[in-house]
Amino acid sequence: MNARIRRTVLAAALVSAITAGTAGPALATGAPSPGRTHTTAPTVTGTDTGALSDLIAGLPDEGATAALIRLGGTEGAWRGSAGVHDLVTKRPADPDARFRAGSVTKVFTAAAVLQLAAERKLSLDRPVRSYLPELIPAAYGTVTVRQLLNHTSGLPSADYPGDTVEEWYANRFHRFDAREMVASATAKEREFPAGTRQHYLNINYTVAGLLIEKVTGHSYEAEVSRRVLAPLGLRDTSFPRSDPRIHGPHNHGYQRLKLEDGTTVLRDVSVWGATDGWAAGDVISTTADLERFLTALFRGRVVRGRLLEEMFTLPDPSVRDFVSGKAPSYSAGLSTWKLGGRQVWGKTGGRWGYNSGFGATRDLSRTLVYSINSTDAKAEGNNALVMGVVGTVFGAPSAD
Repeated sequence: MNARIRRTVLAAALVSAITAGTAGPALATGAPSPGRTHTTAPTVTGTDTGALSDLIAGLPDEGATAALIRLGGTEGAWRGSAGVHDLVTKRPADPDARFRAGSVTKVFTAAAVLQLAAERKLSLDRPVRSYLPELIPAAYGTVTVRQLLNHTSGLPSADYPGDTVEEWYANRFHRFDAREMVASATAKEREFPAGTRQHYLNINYTVAGLLIEKVTGHSYEAEVSRRVLAPLGLRDTSFPRSDPRIHGPHNHGYQRLKLEDGTTVLRDVSVWGATDGWAAGDVISTTADLERFLTALFRGRVVRGRLLEEMFTLPDPSVRDFVSGKAPSYSAGLSTWKLGGRQVWGKTGGRWGYNSGFGATRDLSRTLVYSINSTDAKAEGNNALVMGVVGTVFGAPSAD
């Protein structure tokens, strides 16, 4: 990726149209001036922080409107932010902004389930149906709690109202019911016998959220807040429930949409319900909070002992990915990648207007948390800026 090119290329959509997140008329605007870049001293061993600064210096551009990056670990620390708070005022991006962290939510959910297992309130090897007999039919009777967490359950995806981003946008305030989503999924045939393949799907963590509620007698949000957020002091992390807004300071998210006449515009999608994600993808957080959570988790302060090892244990290599046929890469809550010759564990997430993620080496020598306000955050494939940041911090993916 050439940072100089990124500085000169602005999306045509940025030039042509922005709206305030409603279906009203587009607000015409000129190409916005890049937001100021804020960085701290380059003190991270083995990472070219100057290159990181260059990567984000030209924002906003065709792929993203803002970026927040936080490096940590024993090799040093660095902070960077760039882009704009919004495309109307063009104020610089808030480096402490809250954002939708998408599937990073799954790490919080998995941590709560593993804590319950440590307390013997549930067993990872026990069928989920034994806890939720009214919800999980006999056809899925062998699916265990562990198979939910590592995506080897064979549960198919729930039905959703729409396939395109335009259809999702039209339904952005639709309130999804978790039980109805599970009923929709379990009414279908299983994708594969439980434990034989791995298929990353939100439905597994929707069921896990309901399991937490059934075992504890409390709401998912209250239980995870009590077990994780409060003990770690994650004051800027929250679960929105049915509220479509991000409360507190946040940089606006934008999504490219195609109109009926074939033209493309950007819509402000900062206000968008996340009930479809729920326990699989609705958390709102900050880079500082996610760094604190990541560090505490890896140090055994959230989940302990053998149950923490569940988060760093992949299914047997014979359990291939259902879509790609590759070796499994998801554990209980986390994902893993081989980058720059090192094993990196973490989780990525995407909600409309926002890409986010965190990752670290197991020894916490290097940690990364990022939020990128991508203009096509849920597109197939990876956002170029995200890949540039990850590659600069950890190195290129290994061939194996």
